[in-house]
Amino acid sequence: MMKQSWKVGAVLAVVLAAASPAGAADKAHQQLMAEIRMLQEQQQQLQQMMGALADTLKTVSTKIDDQTATNRKAFADQKVQIDNVADGVRVLREKADDTNVRLSTVSQELEAVRQAMSSMQTTGVAPSAAPLAPAGEPGAAPTTAGQPPTGPTGSAPFISPQRMYDNAYSDYMAGQYDIAIQGFNAFLTSFPKSDKADDAQLNIGNALYAAGKYAEALDAFQKVISNYAQADTAAIALYKMGVTYEALKQVDLARKSFETVTQKYPAAYEAILAKQRLDALNRK
Repeated sequence: MMKQSWKVGAVLAVVLAAASPAGAADKAHQQLMAEIRMLQEQQQQLQQMMGALADTLKTVSTKIDDQTATNRKAFADQKVQIDNVADGVRVLREKADDTNVRLSTVSQELEAVRQAMSSMQTTGVAPSAAPLAPAGEPGAAPTTAGQPPTGPTGSAPFISPQRMYDNAYSDYMAGQYDIAIQGFNAFLTSFPKSDKADDAQLNIGNALYAAGKYAEALDAFQKVISNYAQADTAAIALYKMGVTYEALKQVDLARKSFETVTQKYPAAYEAILAKQRLDALNRK
C-alpha cells in the first residue's frame, strides 16, 4: 500500500513539474500583451497631441502671417505719409526761399526809393508825378553809359537794383563790355550790400577779360576773392585768374591758381575745370 502511494505521489510531482513552466509562460505572455496595449494607448495619445500641436502651429502661423501683412501695410502707409510730409516740407522750403528772394528785392527797391527821396530832399527837386519810362521809349530821358535813367523832369532815378543789374548784364551779353563795366560799377556804388554785388564784381572781371584787358581783369577777379571770400563766386574768380594767367603766358602763376582752386574749393565745379587745366599744362 505504501509503495502504491509513493508511485501516485511521484506521478503528481511529475505532472506539477510539467504544468508549472506552461503557467509561467502564459503569465509572461499576458504581461507582454498588457505592455503592448499600454504602448499602443500611449502612441494614440502622442498622435492626438501631435495633431493638436500641428493645428496650434498652423493657427499661430496664420496669425503671424496676418500680423506681418498688417505691419507691412502699416509700414507702407507710414512711408507714404513720410514721403508726403517730405514733399510738403520741400515745397514750403522752396516757397520760403522764393519769399526771401522777393523780400530781398523789395528791400533793395525800398532802399533805392529811400535814397532817391533823400537825394530829392537834398537837392530840393520834387519827384515827378509821371511814372518812369523805360530807356529808349518816348518820355525817357537820355542815358549815359552805366547810369540809370531819370524821370522826364530830371527827378532822381527810380530804378530797382535788379533792373540796374539786368541792364548791365544785358550789355555784357551783347558784347558791349565797356558799357557793361560802367553799369556794374554803378550797381556796386548804388547797392554795395546787394546779394548780387559779388556777381557784379565777377562780371566786371569777365568783361575786362573778354575785352582783352587781362591785367585789369586780374585785379577785378582779385577783388571778388578779397571782398566776397565766403561767396560761391570766389572759386569762380580764382579759376578765372588761372585762365587769365594762361592768356598772359604766366604758366607758373596759372598752375598755382588752379592748384589753389582744387585745394580750397574741392567741392566746387571749378575744381573739376581747374584739374583739367592742370592736366593740360602738365602734358605740355
